[in-house]
Amino acid sequence: MSIPASLRSRIVVAAAGLWLAGCGYVGEPLPPSLNLPARVADLAAVQRGAKLLFRFTLPDATTDGVLLRKTGAVDLRIGPAGDERWFEAAPPIPVTAAVPGPAQAETAANGWAGREIVCGVRVANARGRWSEWSNLVRLRVVEPLPAPVALEAGAVPEGVRLRWRLTAERNDVAFRIFRRAGAEKDMTQKARVAAFEWVDADTRYRESYRYQVQAVTTAGDAEAESETSATVEITPEDRFPPATPTGLAAVAGLDSIELSWDRNREDDLAGYRIYRAIDDGPMERLGGLLATPSFSDRTANRARPRRYAVTAVDQIGNESARSAPVEATLP
Repeated sequence: MSIPASLRSRIVVAAAGLWLAGCGYVGEPLPPSLNLPARVADLAAVQRGAKLLFRFTLPDATTDGVLLRKTGAVDLRIGPAGDERWFEAAPPIPVTAAVPGPAQAETAANGWAGREIVCGVRVANARGRWSEWSNLVRLRVVEPLPAPVALEAGAVPEGVRLRWRLTAERNDVAFRIFRRAGAEKDMTQKARVAAFEWVDADTRYRESYRYQVQAVTTAGDAEAESETSATVEITPEDRFPPATPTGLAAVAGLDSIELSWDRNREDDLAGYRIYRAIDDGPMERLGGLLATPSFSDRTANRARPRRYAVTAVDQIGNESARSAPVEATLP
């Protein structure tokens, strides 16, 4: 059976309406993406010695959220603060990376000492279209700080003592101390001091330590820093005896001479040694190591005076100096 032409037209129109309803609303076409790299937001700058150092992250996406596998040119510049067109006066600073991820650069600080500068970076796409300028960093450039020299490390009873000096006299500096202990891979800052020495009390004997020192000074709202010093290494050994015992007293009894003294407070104390001299003879060690600060001499001769002294000994055998001697004679 044939379908009239008018009916066929109505069927086609209805089918088209159903198809459009199933696809949803068809709006205005979107403009093509410009593929502009996202803006750098983490630019950081610091003066180290006679150089200006920069670190930032190159974007891995466009402003539309499209993944970027590579970037175009990177435009990193510095100029005088307060000038709205600060970026026009200086040529771009070469950047060591051109793919998304961490990037760094450096340039000489010559000519900027005593001035405040502004730094910014922007990134181009493959067609040479630029992103917005990054966060802007302001920096006060100062005369370059010399690196500390003659760094030396020595073991002391309190730990490891560091000493260093500067080749130029400065009264506006502080010092950062960096340390790498044992198998650690990186230097970490352990202290900040204003003096030219520091004692690291957080050490262990027979473990190696490496140290560096860096000078810093105020530069506007930030700090300028020197290059780090040469590295010094030390493996401290315990060659430090306990303190000399004090308060030694001798009391003569009926059949013995009783000795007592003040207890030492060292954590690694092993004990005490007694030394005795008869009449004017030399001091000789009497008996073995004592665990307590007391001793009873039952071998004393009633007719002859005795002199006594005591020392303290640590767990690896370091022995203190002898105490002040005392004298006693049995009645």
